Formats: sequence, structure tokens, C-alpha cells
Amino acid sequence: MIDMEKTSERLQDHLRMLTQTIGERSVLLPKNLKKTQEYIEKFYQDMDIPVHCESYPYRNYTVANVVAEISFCDTPKKHFLLGAHYDSVAGTVGADDNASAIAVQLETARQLNALKDNRELDLAVKFVSFTLEEPPAFGTRHMGSRVYAKKAWKEKEQIDGMICLEMVGYTCHDPGCQNYPFPLMFLGYPKQGDFIGIVGNLSSKGFTEGLYRAFCENPDLPVVKLTVPLGGYLLPSVRLSDHSSL
Repeated sequence: MIDMEKTSERLQDHLRMLTQTIGERSVLLPKNLKKTQEYIEKFYQDMDIPVHCESYPYRNYTVANVVAEISFCDTPKKHFLLGAHYDSVAGTVGADDNASAIAVQLETARQLNALKDNRELDLAVKFVSFTLEEPPAFGTRHMGSRVYAKKAWKEKEQIDGMICLEMVGYTCHDPGCQNYPFPLMFLGYPKQGDFIGIVGNLSSKGFTEGLYRAFCENPDLPVVKLTVPLGGYLLPSVRLSDHSSL
């Protein structure tokens, strides 16, 4: 069983570290990017989860994606990736975008790691904390997830499903507070932002449906889903994160 009280405290601890102790994590503050990288890496080290950093040059300094992996058997048949970017928009501490997602990523790793000795699962989960998702790197070859995707493609890495955690900490309960891009506002989605949204492309429809069914088992957390055709290019706003790189 997950101790929800302790998990909530840990999530808040991560948020305080990322947004208050470290603060802004943009390209303008490379020292803070480095501190965040080291914080994430140390979390996995302290949990005895295999972790390494994949560094690359940007401007006149070095940045890195942090990669950790939990395998439940020696030769798993299924390989999944849980990604989230750890940088923030310049001038902000990025509490929702995207410290909230890093907090969830780390605590998901904690819970999965606790299952290693108790459950035989034929899978491996890789946790990748991406650097440089925000402008001016977004959409360029310097974007952390693009660097990772290029390497994964070159090495023919098996990825059976990827979950990109993005801005998972904000909630709005006022009726009408949730906005949508055209034409989603006409398709019956909730009018208030108190749900988790799962968005996938057509080739990932089965994966999206499986995640949706799993989330529906928790009635305390509403969930909606959306499958978009043509890689989401007809609805550009759904491509505004690291999943567009993979």
C-alpha cells in the first residue's frame, strides 16, 4: 500500500527544493540547471537505483539529461519510459511547469523500486529527466528530449510506451476556468481543471486506452483522454512538450 500522507509530504519536499532552494532553472542560470541535475541524480543514488547523466554542450556550458532505470527481471520483454523536463521558463521558478512533474517522476520511481522484491514483472522502466525543454531550446536540436531521442533511434532502443509528465500540479475548481484549443471546447470535456488529461497519438492508442482504464480505477482522480491523428500536427498545442521528440 502507498502511504499517501508520506507521499504527499515527499512531493511537497521536492517542489520546495526545486522552486525555493534552487529556484529558476532556465538557460539563463546554468548553475541552477546543474544543481537540479545533481539533485535528481542523488535521489536515485540514495535509492540504489542505477543512474547516469548524458551530457552534451549548449552555448558555452554543458547540460545533461538524467537517466535511471528499474528492471524487474534480467531480460524484460517490455520497456517503458517515464519522462519529464526539469528546466523552467526564464523568469519563473516553474512550480507547475515542470517541478510538479519531476516530483511525480521521482516518487513514482520510489514506489516502483519498492515493488522489485515483491513482484515479478516482465518489464523495465526508464526514468529520463530532460534538460532544456523550454525556449529558446524548445524545438531545436539542443532540446534535451531531442538529444535523447536521436541517441535512442541510433542505438535502436526498445521503447514500448512513453509517458511524458507535464504540468501535473495545477488544479482549478471554478466552473469555466478550463480552456481548450479549437475544436476541443465543443467536445464535452470538463469545464473546470480538476482532472488528469491523457493525450496520445494514433499509434499509441492501445497504450493510451490502457492508461485511461488504470486511472479510472481511482474515482478520486478524474481523468479524460484524447487520441490525436497525424502526430498532433492538426492540434499544435498538444505537441508542446518532450513527447513530440520521441
